[in-house]
Amino acid sequence: MEEELVSAEGEKGHEIVIVGAGIGGLATALALYRKGFKDVAVYERSESLRVEGAAIGIFSNGWRALDQLGVGDQLRDKAILMEGDEDIWIKNGRSRKSHFLDGEARCLKRRDLIDALANALPPNTVQFGCNTVSVKMDPESMSPALQLDDDKAIRAKVLIGCDGSNSKVAEFVGLKPASSFPLAAVRGLSYYQNGHPFPPLFVRMRGDQGNASLVGRIPINDKLVYWFVAIHLSLQGQKFPDDPELIKQATLKMITGFPADVGEMIEKSDLETLSFTHLRYRHPWEILVGKFHKGPVTVLGDAMHVMGPFLGQGGSAALEDAVVLARNLAQKLNQSDGGRLIMNHKKIEEAFDEYVKERRMRIMRLSTQTYLFGVILGSTSSFVKFIAIVIVIFVFRDRRAHTKYDCGKL
Repeated sequence: MEEELVSAEGEKGHEIVIVGAGIGGLATALALYRKGFKDVAVYERSESLRVEGAAIGIFSNGWRALDQLGVGDQLRDKAILMEGDEDIWIKNGRSRKSHFLDGEARCLKRRDLIDALANALPPNTVQFGCNTVSVKMDPESMSPALQLDDDKAIRAKVLIGCDGSNSKVAEFVGLKPASSFPLAAVRGLSYYQNGHPFPPLFVRMRGDQGNASLVGRIPINDKLVYWFVAIHLSLQGQKFPDDPELIKQATLKMITGFPADVGEMIEKSDLETLSFTHLRYRHPWEILVGKFHKGPVTVLGDAMHVMGPFLGQGGSAALEDAVVLARNLAQKLNQSDGGRLIMNHKKIEEAFDEYVKERRMRIMRLSTQTYLFGVILGSTSSFVKFIAIVIVIFVFRDRRAHTKYDCGKL
């Protein structure tokens, strides 16, 4: 099988190469496979499927995309349906509840989502242990090639970067490095052997500046709970421990003033699921004017539009990207028997132009909303917070508008 993929120049080649086997990369491979593209390879730097973050909230728009990919129903069995959400202000005890009146919201273990996408792909689609160093373009054929850290080159007719916020593919197409909020997040899963007491609500508890700024809690099923804590980096001098047990102990110190059940929840953490992550984003104006493809090379997911987690839309936006990109490629590219591409640079670029055009305003709106929430949580200026709050109130009146989006048929 490997010999069939070696070119006359001794380089491996595929018609479509995807960099990164996270949610975006696997979803894109599956979407392309569903549209009849057979020669699709995913190159992943890790030695096995990686799961970054313990769980992921999926709202109606994300479930629409998962249904188009053909894995929605099997994943619905993995998580209970949320009945609403609740915001609690710890300082004065105020609480506000709302409900997902016309939508669907569930919290999935990331492992369940990753496995569902990967298992739906043909065997050996994902190639592990392949770390991308750079991307180069052949000036004669105008075909891209991945340069790996073992000096191997992987040629492609179409190259799609799904390699996260530090994307080498995004660097190649001309995107600037992602920016960082003055915030980080600790995430984990907690297991309650005899069942947890929490209702099926997405709860956000907001603390004072001196403590963790936000604690979130979402039940996955009757025994498993996903939680996250947003932390001001300035409180830690830009440092945080790497060891899971030390992450847990440091987090417990940060939640002074929060209800006792929050501390109990963190105490019950599965240490293998704990993670500490700096929160990164692209400025909305970069989304508005950014160039997201260069020739037959484009980006998707966090590589394109990494955003804060405050709306719970990063993963769902990547799923939408996958559906839209595969649909546009299928519409523009003729295929011979067996689903192999008839190479046409002009048609590939037209497909990418349509993909970017369709996605730009959607992701700019998401990025703007998450950016403003990041400013509200992370800024030390009361005036800046006030301005951000005013913009949110007047521009994003419908708090659930982003979940009503439909990426369309695959």
